[in-house]
Amino acid sequence: MEDVRDLKELQIDALREVANIGAGHAATALSQLTNSRIMISVPQINIVRLEEVPDLLGHPQEVVAAVLMHMLGDLTGRTLLLFPESAGRRLCDMLLRRPIGTTAAFDALEQSCLKEAGNILAGAYMNALSDFMGMLLLPSVPSLVVDLSAAVLTTTYLNFGHERDFVFCVETEFSIESPEGLRGHFLLLPDLASLKAIFDAIRLS
Repeated sequence: MEDVRDLKELQIDALREVANIGAGHAATALSQLTNSRIMISVPQINIVRLEEVPDLLGHPQEVVAAVLMHMLGDLTGRTLLLFPESAGRRLCDMLLRRPIGTTAAFDALEQSCLKEAGNILAGAYMNALSDFMGMLLLPSVPSLVVDLSAAVLTTTYLNFGHERDFVFCVETEFSIESPEGLRGHFLLLPDLASLKAIFDAIRLS
């Protein structure tokens, strides 16, 4: 398979547009949940090998909250939503409608909260990709891990298998009615057959 990073800028733009549509759906859903005006933008989209992802996400020793889901249906693979730990705590405060700074730990309620946020975001991105591809995509039940960035990605890589080289790293920026924004990363990790199908669709778009 040729190196997918050779895609032309026009094709990357098509992929970014799909991500922006997904981000718009996610923003609407999160706004309704938090009763706040939330806007989500996709400032950057990168197509990299999985082992290169830590360099995009910041320091490998940073603690992150990561929501992992399987992508099921006509395309298969995984999605991974990563927040810095502090952003994850702020998101919990917002979703639970309590003062910012209240969340001190990820207990059962907070974990459920982050999984639901992951569910909303991954579902929105999958729906956008599903519409673009004309295929059925379904998210699995989410699982949550709070660990060092490097450990989360290493575990993902080990569980993922070596044939699935490339990921879409969608930098997702949250703009909220507060001085502090939230930034996270959404990774789409398609299996090899699904990756080919996505890029065939983009080349034809």
